Amino acid sequence: MTLSLADVRRLLNDAGIDPKKSLGQNFVIDPNTVRRIARLSRVGPESRVVEIGAGLGSLTLALIETGARVTAIETDKALIPILTDLVGDHAEIIEADVRNLKWDETLPNPGWNLVANLPYNIATSIVLTVLDEVPSIDRMLVMVQREAGERLAAPVGNAAYGAVSVRVALRANASVVGQVPPSVFYPRPRVTSALVAIERVDHGIESEVETELIELLRIAFNQRRKMLRKSLRSRVDEEVMERANVAPTSRPEELDLFNWVALARSSIGTKR
Repeated sequence: MTLSLADVRRLLNDAGIDPKKSLGQNFVIDPNTVRRIARLSRVGPESRVVEIGAGLGSLTLALIETGARVTAIETDKALIPILTDLVGDHAEIIEADVRNLKWDETLPNPGWNLVANLPYNIATSIVLTVLDEVPSIDRMLVMVQREAGERLAAPVGNAAYGAVSVRVALRANASVVGQVPPSVFYPRPRVTSALVAIERVDHGIESEVETELIELLRIAFNQRRKMLRKSLRSRVDEEVMERANVAPTSRPEELDLFNWVALARSSIGTKR
């Protein structure tokens, strides 16, 4: 069982609820779409899945159909009774704002998958938080605004490549695996969505190098039109860049992850 447009409207009307723009509530109304997401997430009977923003439960039901053990997180208390009635004992439901979630208590063991239709306004920050702070999540399949999805997965040289792309590449492999039209949502958004698959990897980069890299990204991409010798002059000089085999005349979008790692290591070396 999954939810159609008629089901979604009936559930909302019966509860006297209107979708909340402040929470980015756009409910999926197409059974084929949620089953496609579940299939692309590669979860099954042995999987543990956490879903963020479960809403009325359309994707939750599709994940349950795979046999996975599902933990559904929803911040809107008005939707909790509906969600509880729909999924019954087939999923654990947690009422919480994911931005304040105590991840180590919610997912204490390794080997989790995250599958979610993420609110557009916080999607990127959630992905980065999970990658940086929630090592118990190995894989993600997230639906986000198309432009955000392209930034998450962009390789160097792509027009969408930026600081977010490097931050993701630091901890994971990411790829856009599909697109979702506005017509499968209620209310209908004005944008197309993308499905992004993210799988954690360990590049063996030292934590102090990661910290320096993230700071260099922040500075450089805030002035992305400038050459690195200008944007980073308060942090590293041209000698440091040349030692890392990075041309001082480069712009930030021209460096891949390992160029940034080399630059961060070279920068740290001058401070010791």
